[in-house]
Amino acid sequence: NSHFEESIEVAIPLNIKPKEKGERVRGTVILPQGTGKKVKIVVFAQGDKAKEAEEKGADYVGAEEIAKKIEGGWLDFDVAVSTPEMMKIVAKLGKILGPRGLMPSPKVGTVSDSPGELVEELKKGRIEYRNDVTGVVHVLMGKVSFSEEALLENLKVLLASLIKDKPSTVRGRYIKGISLCSTMGPGVKIKIDKALEIL
Repeated sequence: NSHFEESIEVAIPLNIKPKEKGERVRGTVILPQGTGKKVKIVVFAQGDKAKEAEEKGADYVGAEEIAKKIEGGWLDFDVAVSTPEMMKIVAKLGKILGPRGLMPSPKVGTVSDSPGELVEELKKGRIEYRNDVTGVVHVLMGKVSFSEEALLENLKVLLASLIKDKPSTVRGRYIKGISLCSTMGPGVKIKIDKALEIL
């Protein structure tokens, strides 16, 4: 498909013990250059907050009716956002949304009293990251068409955020490596020192 433009993903192995709760790394960051991906956002909200989310470009806004659609197997979105009041409805969707990493959570800031603001940030390139079972953080960094400067700018912000989230129990080198790869292509390792110089 000639319209398919490859994405660039970065994989960052961290020197953490993923099985230990205190050493898990999870956070959010706004990539200054965005990811190049159109993010579909569903917002659980009512009244003014629903209106605000719609105005800021949320793709789907609602409450019970959206929950019913999801229960029926509809999952055509990338991020779910909820106001605190709607969490009682969203909580019932935990079994469906949880395993897919789509569950709104105060921890990663997807439960908010200002869903409109959140939608705006998400559309701009706000992403969530967490380590996988082997201690590696995978993040979509952009598209193949991005300039090297744009990718480096995104990487710089991501690394700064990861360093800020470094668990206090980590000893020795925290970031073990950085490798970039395109959706189809092999990974390209970046020398850590070179990457950290940009911070």
